[in-house]
Amino acid sequence: MKKNNLLFLLLVLLGFSCASAEQEGQQGLPALQVSGNVFTNSTGQTVRLEGVSFADPDKLESEGQWNREFFQEASNWGCNVVRFAIHPGAWRKRGPENYVALLDKGMQWATETNMYVILDWHSIGNLVEGKYPSANYATTWEETVDFWKMMAERYKGNTTAALFELYNEPTADKGELSWDTWKPVMEKLISEIKTVDDQKIFLVAGMDWAYLLDEVIEKPIDHANVAYVTHPYPQKRSQPWESKWEADWGKVADHYPIVATEFGFVGEGERGEHIPVVGDEVYAEAIINYFDKKGVSYTVWCFDPSWSPAMLEDFNFTPSRQGRFFKKVLQRNL
Repeated sequence: MKKNNLLFLLLVLLGFSCASAEQEGQQGLPALQVSGNVFTNSTGQTVRLEGVSFADPDKLESEGQWNREFFQEASNWGCNVVRFAIHPGAWRKRGPENYVALLDKGMQWATETNMYVILDWHSIGNLVEGKYPSANYATTWEETVDFWKMMAERYKGNTTAALFELYNEPTADKGELSWDTWKPVMEKLISEIKTVDDQKIFLVAGMDWAYLLDEVIEKPIDHANVAYVTHPYPQKRSQPWESKWEADWGKVADHYPIVATEFGFVGEGERGEHIPVVGDEVYAEAIINYFDKKGVSYTVWCFDPSWSPAMLEDFNFTPSRQGRFFKKVLQRNL
């Protein structure tokens, strides 16, 4: 038996991962499901998810920011969803039991502030060949399966924990990777998770750092309750954008739900600038208008003052330049 599988079984026997939200009586928000190309809740209403991506809960806790106030502020901005970016390196460093204790608190605060949660396994690289840009993103197939089975067991029946983003950004920069290779890997992972809980929504990222979904319509994931992820940062395409977004990923929204779990911008010469995310309000207005037109759900990156492109200037929740723009967009929902 592999070491990771043994750890998972030991935790189950100890009652750690078996203490699910359902057993603890925490039901959460109205349950979500995929209905055609939209999300619907248990009352039959269509739900479009609009919110922000948090930095790693491990980081926020170490900075004294993993608290109800942080969640309340996101809710005050108009969010109905938040994304937890869980790095494999931070998961290993803190340890599963201690890390899940953070997630339990976050799930409670999200429920209290009426926001769904996307749990994101925040790896970047090639899971198939085991090649990654840094240790914090590095994982293995066994660890990935064990992580998701633990999440499924822990949050079975917790409808706030509605969406499992199975892998943050698959990239072929490290080795070879294509949709024909990635699709069966994600299908196998979903099958593993469904042995524990088949009620979650499974978010599957596209190619090219979770951007490209051009093959999905012809070759969709062979499971129910699947939605697709794109990260349409400004550097991905030059203007005019809309026709390129439509060809690259937008057309999929006519068939399946799309969630842009990362996007955003930093102005040229501004704090946190780096080439991949340089943009401005012209880009921001264009991407939001396109999301609105296609009914795309989204979480802006990142509700944090230091992880670029940052939405905050500080932990007093002073909005950055992009923060000011997207706060106004989100507050349309209030």
